[in-house]
Order: sequence, then C-alpha cells, then structure tokens
Amino acid sequence: MKPKIFIDGAEGTTGLQIRDRLGPRRDIELLEIADSQRKNVSERKSLINSADIVFLCLPDDAAREAVALIENPDTRVIDASTAHRVCDGWDYGFPELSDARRAAIAVSRRVANPGCHATGFLAIVYPLIALGILPRDYPLACFSLTGYSGGGKKMIARYETEKTPELSHPGIYALAQDHKHLPEMTHIAGLARAPVFSPVIDDYYSGMAVTVALHADLLDAAKSAEEIRAALAEHYAGARFVSVAEDPGEGTLYSGFGVGTNALEITAAGSDGRIAVTARFDNLGKGASGAAVQNMNLMLGIDEGTGL
Repeated sequence: MKPKIFIDGAEGTTGLQIRDRLGPRRDIELLEIADSQRKNVSERKSLINSADIVFLCLPDDAAREAVALIENPDTRVIDASTAHRVCDGWDYGFPELSDARRAAIAVSRRVANPGCHATGFLAIVYPLIALGILPRDYPLACFSLTGYSGGGKKMIARYETEKTPELSHPGIYALAQDHKHLPEMTHIAGLARAPVFSPVIDDYYSGMAVTVALHADLLDAAKSAEEIRAALAEHYAGARFVSVAEDPGEGTLYSGFGVGTNALEITAAGSDGRIAVTARFDNLGKGASGAAVQNMNLMLGIDEGTGL
C-alpha cells in the first residue's frame, strides 16, 4: 500500500512547491482537499488523520492548531512553519548536520523543517562548532541575501504587481534583531549568544546567499579559509545535497546557485585573517520545499533524493 500524504496549506508558496515535487510520483498517494473545503476544520481533520505523513504549510498559529487535530497515533508531521523548530518533542529537519540528526528524522513522528536563512547559517556554523573550530560564544555576524519568493504570496504580489520604486533596490529588514529565524539559528547551533543578523530581500524571485564573517584570531582552530574549507568538506563528505566548493579566488558569488534544485554549496574565502563563508541555495528548494520532501523520503525509508 502506498503511503498517504496530505499537504495542509497546499495553496501557499511552499505548499505549491511541495505539490509540484510530489505530483509526478507514483510511489505515494497524494490526498486532495477541494478548494471549497480548505477552511473546513472537519474535512482537514479527516484528511490529516487519514495520512501517513502531513506537511503543514501554514502560519504558525494555524500549524499549532493543525497538530492539535491529530488523533491518529500513526500520523507523522513535517511542519514547514516556524512554530515548532525549537520545541521539545520535535526533530529539526536538517539531516546533513549530523548522523544522529539524520537517524532521528528517519524515525521521527514530528519534524520541524528549517527556515531558509537558518539553513544557510546552520550549514556553516553547526559543523564549525561541532568540530571545535568556532567557540560557542563567538560574536557572529551574518548577512543573508534572498529573493522575494521567501516572503510568500503577499510579498510576491508586492514585487510583481504592486511594485513601488523602493522595491527596485535591496532592502535590509528585521533591523530590530527580531527575525523569526534567530531562535532556531541560535538554539540548533548551540550558541551562547545570538548572532547579529542582517537579512536582505532583493528584486529577483528565488535564490539565496548566506554569509558568515569570521576573524581567524578568534577561532579555536582552522586559522585560514583553506582550513575552514577542508574541515567543512570533510564534514559533508558523501552528502547528496550539500557540497563545498573550491576557493573562488578573485571571482564573484551570485545568489542564483541551485535554483530549482535541492542543492546547497558552501564557499570559504579570505585573507589577512578575515574569512567569509557563504552558503548558496534555492530558498524554495533546500530552504523550504526541497528540504521537506527530502525529510519525507527519509521518514518513509526510501532514497532521500527521490523526486529531487
């Protein structure tokens, strides 16, 4: 019998992307809800409890309410919202961070899909802490450039149909250091202090470049970009979707790497004791729906790259 999959919130940006990835597959059964029933709690509850795995592509409060509808002990959840990323009883869905995390996802009943900015940040910071290179109390700063699709339907509409002159230029936001991804960035990495985080949205659809700046004299080990690169390459050796690139030299990094895929690439470069480590990926791929499908594959015990 094929696993039954339900996307609660399939009309949103992430939900639509997950649906696009799952639609052609013949190894699963995708449960459908009529457009007229999307806000019908009884119908949603029935489908949620009929599913083997439910994707929650909802605002935070609605995601919590959806979890409360679950009565079937065999229904498993992948929550794409921010609601459960630092909650007890939920496994953080970034399998490449560690073998233990991958094993936990495979058997989990509750998986919290990572945020897009957090994915890039943690891809860099988590292994550097685990390897004893980056101190937990390091005063981190992170600059993260993203396309406007990460803001969802309302943001997409602002850029594509209601565009004002200022939207033609990059916009730095969450200046109060209250971005909703900061809790998971700090908690999952095991940091003693939150980073200074500068997210930037720009006038292009998708693609992401997350940069963490490091000073070699404040590191516990790996005092050059070459050593950082080698350490990260060893950590991600054998990973299907995360890779470490060669030194770009005098080249320029663009945020369009991996668009339309689940790939993430890390680059480390610098000189004179100053190192910039950048993760590039699709904010709708490895930063959202691609990661969710990868987690689903692991939970079903099939090849993690199926459909990706």
